[in-house]
Amino acid sequence: MFAAINSAVLLGAQGHHVTVEAHIGMGIPGFTVVGLPDEACRESRDRVRAALLSNDLPWPNRRITVNLAGASVRKGGASLDLAIAIALLVAQEEIAPSVVADLAFLAELGLDGSLRSTAGTAPLVASVSDKTVVVAPASLREALVATPEHAFAEHSLRDVVSCLRGQQQWSQRQAVDTEVRVENVPDLADVCGQPWARRALEVSAAGHHNVFLIGPPGAGKSMLARRLPGLLPRLSPDEAFEVAMVHSAASPTGLVTSSDVPPFRAPHHSASLAAIIGGGTTAMRPGEVSLASHGVLFLDELGEFPPSVLDALRQPLEDGVVHVARARHSVTMPARFLLVAATNPCPCANTAPGACTCSHSDIRRYHRRFSGPFLDRFDLRVTVEAPSPATLLDTVRGESTAVVAHRVARARQVATTRQGHVNAHLTADELDIHAPLTDGARHVLMGELESSRLSGRGYHRVRRVARTIADLDGHVGDITEDHVRVALLMRVTLRNPLHA
Repeated sequence: MFAAINSAVLLGAQGHHVTVEAHIGMGIPGFTVVGLPDEACRESRDRVRAALLSNDLPWPNRRITVNLAGASVRKGGASLDLAIAIALLVAQEEIAPSVVADLAFLAELGLDGSLRSTAGTAPLVASVSDKTVVVAPASLREALVATPEHAFAEHSLRDVVSCLRGQQQWSQRQAVDTEVRVENVPDLADVCGQPWARRALEVSAAGHHNVFLIGPPGAGKSMLARRLPGLLPRLSPDEAFEVAMVHSAASPTGLVTSSDVPPFRAPHHSASLAAIIGGGTTAMRPGEVSLASHGVLFLDELGEFPPSVLDALRQPLEDGVVHVARARHSVTMPARFLLVAATNPCPCANTAPGACTCSHSDIRRYHRRFSGPFLDRFDLRVTVEAPSPATLLDTVRGESTAVVAHRVARARQVATTRQGHVNAHLTADELDIHAPLTDGARHVLMGELESSRLSGRGYHRVRRVARTIADLDGHVGDITEDHVRVALLMRVTLRNPLHA
């Protein structure tokens, strides 16, 4: 008495196809699950037994062995419950094997036999996209994101079995809106003053440059950061699909919403390393760097984040993916995000003349939380001054998000046409081809390098920013001295000017 049923498990942000094999044989009655199951998988024994009996379906009082193949992938979560129940019914000849050959089952079972959603339905369904999937009604939206045509949703195990036996038809799918929707984003015109910081935000969006905002509380750093997604290009269908997959894998509620606006994530500084980078012990889940992929990751109060968390961002910033390795398995998850950070100039954050109470050692200790290699990942480091009373009371609004986004889109189009990608991803060889320097610009950069104010990485980053500034100005020739000087002005040294 044997049966094999298609299902899937979640590892990181990807689903992995699993064949649930059930064998019922002679021996002392018992239930064993093999194939690297975690505790949630082993507990399926009690959930499946109660669900079968609650729906007047037979439970075999014999020796039951359930194998989760392939055995090299760690199995976690409760997404296999429904597949195990169907496998036991097929093994008892309650359901014909031919009926389930082209189906996959992905749902948790309640003790009453109800079907419940499970985290990561979208990537789970994507891993068995060649099958028609059966999911819980709460997971249907996610399932249709991955397979628009081949998904059924029933409310209970009894309903699923009746459909498989031909006693009733599969429930008619309600019209589920899976189209990408347009969201309203905060308007840049709401920011009072701050022309230099606004310009830096425009450069950041045009070239996909990471930006570090340094200034006192209330200067508008958070307002600026939250308006950056509105300046970025809308997500392509492929990018929106990837974002939906990652958010589905991270969501314990089984809810995923498609949008063409780049995601914006702003984790609290108390977030753990696993919460930011991703991973965990057995449940390898996406972290904030993956949830912000194709969008913006905003780290407010950067000085409060543990240095180990900040330094862990260095590899994802360079590679666009994050590799999380554990003893039994490793996963690779997307992490191509635009990093925006904000910090106060010193611990007390009093920037009024004579108001700062921090000693030199306090400030040095505060700034030591940011390692040099981490700060080097920021193409732009900009001071955000507190707005004057006259600026706050001024009723004249600045440029709107729509106006600035139009210039950003034009500059990005120029860069993409020229080299195939944004300026932040220019390699050293590509810089010599697409961002050559005039003699004056080369002389300025030589002075910065000789004085050790620029590292080798910083030199290339300044050139990339200068290329973006030139694109925004409509300049198609060599990078001039003016472009380089503006790029250098947008790369201030992290210090408190009152203690300079």
